[in-house]
Formats: sequence, structure tokens, C-alpha cells
Amino acid sequence: MQALTDFARAGVLAAALLGAATPVAGQPVTADPLARARQAYNAGRYDEAVTAAREAAARPGARPDAGLLLGRALLERHRANRAPQDLVDGRAALRAVDAAALDDRGRVDLVVGLGEAVYLDGQYRSAAAILEPALEQMGLLGAAGREQVVDWWATAMDRHAQTRATEERPAIYDQISERLSRHLARYPDSAAASYWLPAAALARGDLDGAWDLAIAGWVRSSLAPDRGVALRADLDRLVTTAIIPERVKRLEDEPDARAASARFTAEWDEAKGRWP
Repeated sequence: MQALTDFARAGVLAAALLGAATPVAGQPVTADPLARARQAYNAGRYDEAVTAAREAAARPGARPDAGLLLGRALLERHRANRAPQDLVDGRAALRAVDAAALDDRGRVDLVVGLGEAVYLDGQYRSAAAILEPALEQMGLLGAAGREQVVDWWATAMDRHAQTRATEERPAIYDQISERLSRHLARYPDSAAASYWLPAAALARGDLDGAWDLAIAGWVRSSLAPDRGVALRADLDRLVTTAIIPERVKRLEDEPDARAASARFTAEWDEAKGRWP
């Protein structure tokens, strides 16, 4: 089984909001460079965020948030343009942050940044170990931040699983399932958990469980902040490109794989049709 992250989740690894909310259209841009950096970061304008955060960090008595925001913006820009120097500079900015001077939310944001940096270095199990404690501090984060932490952690664990021997992988996916089942019990609107539960079942070879969890995620999708638009697209892709082909492979008495695939697809479409 290839890495589940290769199935290209629509919402995977989205940037979490840092502090202040994104301003509404037409709101004047503030003169405070740190506020400008947050606004640009939250809007996905990472060049602007980096420039403003550097300005804020260079001021005498700069708040530690400035270095944190600079590091996170550099990492996101690296993800967008793959410029190696942005990853180097992002790590340096995060290392320089005085964690003791941050509030509780800021420290969680710093942990997420550190986990992201280690993930981008290809150290997937280490990244998951850094991020795991943040899963116990979800009350400090908004919905977008919670989703990012879940996605980064599960993605790191999935990538780590692909580096291990085949017989070791089910236990890793069991960890994903156990952790995210607990998360979903607390946050039933979590699209990330609703995706990763059937994905982990698929990776363990539990095709019936993966199918049932995908249907459950589809039904639950209306709880998500976007009413489930992204989650339904992710689940549909997972079912049609991974779960159904694996179910067809398992059939021993079906001579026509194309007909079997069409039958499973019709079942999936029928299940979706009950909850359009």
C-alpha cells in the first residue's frame, strides 16, 4: 500500500491561523508590522508575512510572537516554493524564539512549527513525536489549528509507516486510529479525523472497516465548518482510488474485475445519495 498521503487530500496540511483573525474585506491595513504579518499569513500571502514579520522582529523590544510568526511564514513559503534557504531560515527563527515568553497558545503554535520543520526535513517519526503532545492541548486552538495539528501528526505517522517493514505497519495505523477516535469523540466536527480513520483502516487491511468508516465520515461531514465540502471530496477520492480497487483485488471468485469495480462504485454512489 502506498502512503495514504499520496491520495492528495484537498485540505491536508493547511496553515493554521496564528492569533488574530483574518480581517474582512475593506478593513484598513494596520501600521503594526506584527499585525500585518498575521493578516498576510492568515491570507496565505507568505512573502508579505515574511517581510512584515522580519520588520517586527528587528524592532527593539520585539515580542517573541514576531520570531514565531517569521519562522512559521518561512516554513509555509518553503512548502510553496521549495526554496531550501527558507527552510534553513525558518528553523533558525524558531530556534531563536524564547518559549518562556510566549503564552500557552503561542507555545502550542511553536510546537506545531517545530514539528512542521522536522517533517519537512524528512524526519517523520520525530515530527510526530513533537506534535503528539499538542493533540492533548486542542482546547487552546481554534478549529483550523486543531485540523492542522491532526493532519500534520497523522501525515507524519503515515509517512513513518512507509519507512518500516510491512509487518510493523499495522501497529502504527492502530496508533493513528486509537488517537483520532479519541479526538473525534471530543471534536465530532473534525474533518481530518473523519478522513484518517477510514484511511488507517485501509492501511491495516481492514477493508470492511474502511468502507464503513468512509460512509460514517460522509454522513458526519455536514458538521465540518465548510459543511463537509472538502471532506466529501477527500473521502470520495479515497474510496474510488484506493478502497474499491483493494476490495476488487480481494475477490477470488469474480472473473470480471471491471464489473466488480462498477458494482462497488454503485454501492458507494447509493450510500452517498442518501446523504447528498
